[in-house]
Amino acid sequence: MSVNHNSNSVNLQNKKIAVIGIGGVGGYLAGMLASRYPHVTFAARGKRLESIKKHGLTLHSDYHGKITAVPEHVVPVEELEEQDCIFVCVKNYSLEEVCRSMKHAVSDHTLIIPVMNGVDPGDRVRAILTKGTVIDSLIYIIAFANPDFSISQQGSFAQLYLGIRDADCAQREAVNEAVSILAGADIDCKAAEDIEQAIWKKYILNCAYNVTTACYDNTIGQIRNDPVKAGEYEALVKEAYQVALARHVHITQEHIDSIIHRFYYEYADNATSSLQRDVRAGKTNELETFSGYLVREAARLGVPVPVSERMYQILKEQTQSHIL
Repeated sequence: MSVNHNSNSVNLQNKKIAVIGIGGVGGYLAGMLASRYPHVTFAARGKRLESIKKHGLTLHSDYHGKITAVPEHVVPVEELEEQDCIFVCVKNYSLEEVCRSMKHAVSDHTLIIPVMNGVDPGDRVRAILTKGTVIDSLIYIIAFANPDFSISQQGSFAQLYLGIRDADCAQREAVNEAVSILAGADIDCKAAEDIEQAIWKKYILNCAYNVTTACYDNTIGQIRNDPVKAGEYEALVKEAYQVALARHVHITQEHIDSIIHRFYYEYADNATSSLQRDVRAGKTNELETFSGYLVREAARLGVPVPVSERMYQILKEQTQSHIL
């Protein structure tokens, strides 16, 4: 899809854009958008909201340098005005509540873009919101929130992909508009030819990366230097691949080989995962996104996933023991 970013630049400056969830991913998008557009609203709560109101949002980006962005508004999600474009960047366990809280800010012309982990956030948003156009997405980024509410983005990449499965003409135009908005804020973004394939490629990777690191509380280096654990990592990739095939997602063996190659040769030895850090800290986590969803889909489709099932049960028990 080709987009003429120059012809509509003035129009884009008039867009009302909101970002809900100012954590790592949301904070990166929020900082970039608010540094380029005048009508950006951040939806936040508590001390984060107060900090942004007083000091703005500071983004420490390896890719773009240090940026301090001051949004037009900082409000709880319930106080959002009607928006032209809403980026939803919350944890999966908060999605339904957030969607119900933002209904009043969505009109027929609103673009809603969940930028989240997992394969089904877009469908879950569509099930709640009766207006607007929901655009599926995925992002490759290393970003996290700091104790002082600033955001750090590490590495020389932050790539976002957008799309709608089996999009009609109007939906393709909506995707192009969203790509233009992001590109206008110097955010690397592409319209994916097959968004379902793109989302599942990342999901398969995360089913192994997050689950293995969390299950053993090991770094990637510790896992790949242990033949048994490395073999389990590969097994998790292959099990998720079989689930994707059973769902008729266009994933190929070449995609799987690339994911496994990345594990052995590309990740830093000290790399950890968000699920690992949350489980270790006893926080609410996305185990159901990275593991529970896959196990349930496998059962529904009749696909055996023994390693995924075993690690899911181990992590469920660890999570429950923290709660108790």
